[in-house]
Amino acid sequence: MQNPHTDYQFNTPQHNPLNPVDIARVFDSSGIKRPTDDLPRIARMFAAPCLVVSAWQGGQLVGVARALTDYAYCCYLSDLAVCKPQQGQGIGRELIRQVQAAIGDQVMLLLLSAPGAMSYYPTVGFQAAHNAFFIQRKR
Repeated sequence: MQNPHTDYQFNTPQHNPLNPVDIARVFDSSGIKRPTDDLPRIARMFAAPCLVVSAWQGGQLVGVARALTDYAYCCYLSDLAVCKPQQGQGIGRELIRQVQAAIGDQVMLLLLSAPGAMSYYPTVGFQAAHNAFFIQRKR
């Protein structure tokens, strides 16, 4: 499928790690709540994920998807963030599509939504789950 976003470049930076400062900037701009004041923690978050897809505009990181997967049964989309000025242009949808393309159609994609994004995910193909449990992190 041709990339419908001719102004944007999408890639999986497996051999070119993303800069934690850039990631924190995207998180802060997107409205997603992450520990962006703790750059070593952001670096650890992106040091060992199974799959990262990034969106770039003019050489600047504007969106990121980070997922943990076994590539066989399930994939947890732990981060999906797009800078506010670029939101509403289909970048999040394309990041999700690229994650799905990488994991294949035998793998379930799941996530925990931020309260403010609950209405977004059904518009990009997610169904609400009523059978989930979690233990909250302490910090």
